[in-house]
Amino acid sequence: MQIIEILNTEPKEQEITVKGWVRTKRGQSALAFVHINDGSTIHNIQAVVDGEKVPEEVMKKVTCGACVAITGKLVASAGSGQNVEVQAESVEVYGEADETFPIQPKKHSLEFLREKAHLRFRTSTFSAVFRIRHHLSHAVHQFFHEQNFFYLHTPIITASDAEGAGEMFRITTFEANKAPVNEAGEVDFKEDFFGKETSLTVSGQLEGELGALALSRIYTFGPTFRAENSNTTRHLAEFWMIEPEMAFFELMENMDLAESFTKYVIKYVVENCKDDLAFLDNRFNQENKAKPQNERSEHTLIEKLNFVLENEFARITYTEAVDILLQSKPHKKKKFKFPVEWGIDLQSEHERYLVEKHFKKPVIITDYPKDIKAFYMKQNDDGKTVAAMDVLFPGIGEMIGGSQREENLDKLHTRIKEMNIEEESLWWYLETRKYGTAPHAGFGLGFERLVQFVTGMGNIRDVIAFPRTPGNVEF
Repeated sequence: MQIIEILNTEPKEQEITVKGWVRTKRGQSALAFVHINDGSTIHNIQAVVDGEKVPEEVMKKVTCGACVAITGKLVASAGSGQNVEVQAESVEVYGEADETFPIQPKKHSLEFLREKAHLRFRTSTFSAVFRIRHHLSHAVHQFFHEQNFFYLHTPIITASDAEGAGEMFRITTFEANKAPVNEAGEVDFKEDFFGKETSLTVSGQLEGELGALALSRIYTFGPTFRAENSNTTRHLAEFWMIEPEMAFFELMENMDLAESFTKYVIKYVVENCKDDLAFLDNRFNQENKAKPQNERSEHTLIEKLNFVLENEFARITYTEAVDILLQSKPHKKKKFKFPVEWGIDLQSEHERYLVEKHFKKPVIITDYPKDIKAFYMKQNDDGKTVAAMDVLFPGIGEMIGGSQREENLDKLHTRIKEMNIEEESLWWYLETRKYGTAPHAGFGLGFERLVQFVTGMGNIRDVIAFPRTPGNVEF
């Protein structure tokens, strides 16, 4: 049995074996209290070890970080904060851990734990984060399955840049400084493994659209990569994206789906991860108190989650959002770091003002200027904007980006030329507009950003097991 099951078992002095890693040990050789955790729950179970039953040489090996199996009787606990405990009859040490074990029972900084990412799962904070990450993943698949979506595995290796930003990791079998060149002196990728220049994908969207234009509703959920040299708390070089694509959806249905989806997965965690959320809520509140007054969150972690669940998302156009920002006190008093004017890409400070100060609820902004958006977004009749949408959350800003996709082949041709994109590499994408095109829409959600929001972790590197960032590919 795992500890999560044992803690919910009625104690009848039945014999059980508890297996896990030692979090703490206190007491003397005559009587020791060992707290064990196996990762199945935030809670430890206590084993009471009588020195007359377990040899001293064995107990010397029962140190913080050691892996043990303790067999004994399950009894009601006399101590506070726990219902049951184990009266040990025997102790087996699977794996010892000496005094150099770095995760000792004291406070460690998150920076230190990133350097020990191979061991940080054993802390209460990170075990809670990764259990919640699992439950969020499960809820994602469950939601789309209930909505009659099909899970499509789109390629990780690609010859196209879905975002047009060029920040991609190149894939090649050429040896360094030994790549063949053509007559023009350029690298001859015809000699490479795939016969053309290839990279790691930044998005599964374009391939997802192909699936939607046959299966009606699909979603992707997989790793994506971006070679952006950005060392911030919000960026990773390798991250996971959730990208649904829906035939016969227009912008309104896209917004409805995004709102119901985020509420569904957050509600699932609130209902199924109560203990982990309570622990992280307490951690969030302690960290919040330590911040300068102007940087503190107005809500606890659990209040932020309920904030999303209990409010209908406000829906405004980009033009309305800019007008609100221009009339705001922070703009008039020049407190925004970035200027506000029609045509800019809204910054996080602008998005958070709209969510946290003006509307006091999540916000969906639509109809952005086409010049700051991707080529595939449907052009509106005004010739200036596209049927795009961004979903904004408190404390984090943009959570989801999406749009109705342009189904008109002529308009796509024109837009691709305007953005200097190589049309030849997208021939297959364009053919879907040539043969049985249909209105369709979709969105993308960076999974780690969602995990950040739900767990209250301040740095995105702390919600993925082994973060990949500029200069860091350890583990």
